[in-house]
Amino acid sequence: MTLAPLGVVVVTYNAADVILDCLETLLGAAAADGAALRVVVVDNASTDGTPAVIRDWAAGRVPYVAPDDLPFAHLPVAKPLPLGSAAIPGGARCEVAPLTLIETGSNGGFAAGVNIGLAHLASDPGIERFWVLNPDSAVPAGTPAAFATRDPGPFSLMGGRVIYLDAPDKIQIDGGLLDRRTGVTHNSNQFCPPDVPPPDPAALDFITGASMVASRAFYEAVGPMSEDYFLYYEEVDWALRRGDLPLAYCPGGIVYHRAGSAIGSQAVNRPASPFSLYFIHRARMRFVRRFFPASLPLAFAFSLAKAGQLALKGYRREAGTLLLASLNRPPPAHVRIMLSDDAARRAIPEHIGKS
Repeated sequence: MTLAPLGVVVVTYNAADVILDCLETLLGAAAADGAALRVVVVDNASTDGTPAVIRDWAAGRVPYVAPDDLPFAHLPVAKPLPLGSAAIPGGARCEVAPLTLIETGSNGGFAAGVNIGLAHLASDPGIERFWVLNPDSAVPAGTPAAFATRDPGPFSLMGGRVIYLDAPDKIQIDGGLLDRRTGVTHNSNQFCPPDVPPPDPAALDFITGASMVASRAFYEAVGPMSEDYFLYYEEVDWALRRGDLPLAYCPGGIVYHRAGSAIGSQAVNRPASPFSLYFIHRARMRFVRRFFPASLPLAFAFSLAKAGQLALKGYRREAGTLLLASLNRPPPAHVRIMLSDDAARRAIPEHIGKS
């Protein structure tokens, strides 16, 4: 079995409580598999000390203790680990190291962080595939080798099975489906047991950004992710620009995910936070406007129906937030307060100075 060199991009924002589970299991799994990884952590100006946590862990100053709910056996990683650093684009060029931390100094959103990591890894011509992985993920042995195996042939984006870490008997997503009438996305096989058959990749519309492998051919042909969504729909937009390169599915590419740990995305038995609702519905309408403008009336009708559903369940603040986002209005105060001034300039530039 021949394994392709695999670059990994992990974008962090206030991920101090989860990032070590990701890095420790990722590197432990790669060591068990014999997979050659080059990992870049891109920190979007965390305020909770995430970069310091990573440095202390890599240096061996803080021992790693696996969480009690980790649903697989973990191979400890020997410390210290060499930790490289690199300047963001425009700074001095640095060599690609096995583990690199890039501190952006600002929060430009998910896609902006991914693009910085991709640009850094792409400077190494030996890396054939780029794996975008959420920081609140845990990686079992077998997954790095599965994603690095040269089997699928030419592809654009490849995904695998993402399972809820706090409910390991339930799949979160096997790949994404898109309703072109409303812009609403759906998770293939969500809440199904992990032993269900994998999906046909030809039936999928996109690969989740929580665990997504891009081929170099796709990246060089299509370019980086669109950064104007700030959060959500970046991977859907990317997938729809893939041209003739097909999506691929890797049955052995299993990842466990603590859904919504950073921004309050919807999880098992929990509605999305107002912050998450604002950006997902703002992004949905922006996506529909870009790719399916004739569907805008139906997309807004969905917003009205969803807001009504939330209001009837007692989530009136969430319902109002959803409607403001769908109308591309400025975020309410309880959402705006969660954005630094710098992040707001990147996330909602059209609303700066408005209320």
